[in-house]
Amino acid sequence: MAFRLLDDSEDDDVDWVYECLVDEIMDVAKAAFPSFERFDGWRDREDRILLRNAYADCGVSTYCGLAAIWLVERDDPRYWEADFYKPRTARARHWLGQVSGRFIDLFGKLRLVGRFSNGEAVFKRP
Repeated sequence: MAFRLLDDSEDDDVDWVYECLVDEIMDVAKAAFPSFERFDGWRDREDRILLRNAYADCGVSTYCGLAAIWLVERDDPRYWEADFYKPRTARARHWLGQVSGRFIDLFGKLRLVGRFSNGEAVFKRP
């Protein structure tokens, strides 16, 4: 997972900044990982899926001006049905392990340092 601020610019239009971030994520991730295809979906109610391949979803979640750009193993019925007939989980985890460092380098503007007991997170700029 990579983190960056949404409101780190002088622009007051947060929706426009968000849409620019979404476009950047799709363009950069697709160029870096050509197996991704554009996908419009959601994981639960707060996590927007932007790209998908055979193994993973790439997306964005926002909260209070912080954007989390994530890359996770797929968790949808079609994936698990295909996994039942031809296991994909081990290959998915292997692929995620291979690309995670590059993913963080591409999208990470903040590093998570830790969390307080109340759940509040502390970040630093690399």
